[in-house]
Amino acid sequence: MTEHSVAPRARPVVPAYQERLRVLLVEDDEGDAFLVRELLHEADAPFDLRVATSLREARGLLTGIQCVLLDLGLPDAEGIDGLRKLLAMAGSAAVCVLTGRSDEHLGVAAVAEGAQDYLVKGQVDGVLLTRALRYAVERKRADENAQRLREVELRQAESARLERGLLPQPLMSTDRVAVHTFYRSGRALGLLGGDFFDVVQVGDNKLQVIVGDVCGHGVDEAALGVELRVAWRALVLAGVADEQILPSLEQVLMSERRAREVFATVAAVTIDLDGNKAVVRLAGHPPPVLLRDGRVGPVQARTGIVLGVRPRPTPATEVEFSRDDWSLLMYTDGLIEGHTGAGNERLDVSGLCALLDEPAARTVPLPALPAWLVGRAEHANGGPLADDVAMLLISRGNGR
Repeated sequence: MTEHSVAPRARPVVPAYQERLRVLLVEDDEGDAFLVRELLHEADAPFDLRVATSLREARGLLTGIQCVLLDLGLPDAEGIDGLRKLLAMAGSAAVCVLTGRSDEHLGVAAVAEGAQDYLVKGQVDGVLLTRALRYAVERKRADENAQRLREVELRQAESARLERGLLPQPLMSTDRVAVHTFYRSGRALGLLGGDFFDVVQVGDNKLQVIVGDVCGHGVDEAALGVELRVAWRALVLAGVADEQILPSLEQVLMSERRAREVFATVAAVTIDLDGNKAVVRLAGHPPPVLLRDGRVGPVQARTGIVLGVRPRPTPATEVEFSRDDWSLLMYTDGLIEGHTGAGNERLDVSGLCALLDEPAARTVPLPALPAWLVGRAEHANGGPLADDVAMLLISRGNGR
């Protein structure tokens, strides 16, 4: 060991709050390894030091290590190539490299490659070494926190893009009805699932409306929901016959899904504004709720099987609104699957109708009614609902 000298000095006082760090020294020179031990001992540093003489040996000692001190001249790894190999297996451990005086430029290159710091042999004492190792660990933690924050920001940006595809603005010009929309994610970080809705006006007196839910929770399901929503709007605008829209949508689902077990539930409604009536098609989806004449109840419609399991026509049910004051609430099952506070009983459609029939519900303005319903459902559930909730409230006249 020709480049180092250790001068006796008083040991500094180490703050009691300092975390005890676990350090792995990867160094094949016994003299240099001895010196590192002496420097840490001199500084009375709270470190647990392990030593490996090669990268091969280091691989088996990395568990629990917080910082690696790496010599760039090892028998099985030389220079930056050795650093790259170590970084590939170091995980969350910080990395400091040791260089000689003649190759200090390698230290700069090492930091550019991903090392947290570099030290030049013969130019460090115990205090400097201790500080460098601690700073490296903190810098690594800061880098990882910044990376996690960046990942969160990317997921949120992705969520915003998907939301624009899943939850579009209604495409309508009529003022004969009002449409109020609502969405709340049930996932961590506010990311979307596969719930979607859309409203398209066809001609002067016809509205096509859909609410759907792709099974599962994640980006893949959300992306598939976007595809189905866009495909549905394209089919409607292309003038495809009502009875052919859901079969065509099912073809899109079956060709675009990532796995055969993926399916979707759908409630599709065609509203005749002149006739004050509607045709309802349910593919495994809970029925809309109709509010009219001061009464609340689910639409009594036949229900077909979900899309993507066994293709077959979805039954159609005609519903008469009878007068100009009515509201039709369409929703995904995340709204009704929460608990009611009575054992394991779920809110279900009957519980939703009971909420809408409460005197307090009748005082809530229609635009605020979906959010009010979610608040009441969450109160009964004892906390946030686990699944995504999407709602469309279509109202005519005073809506009740």
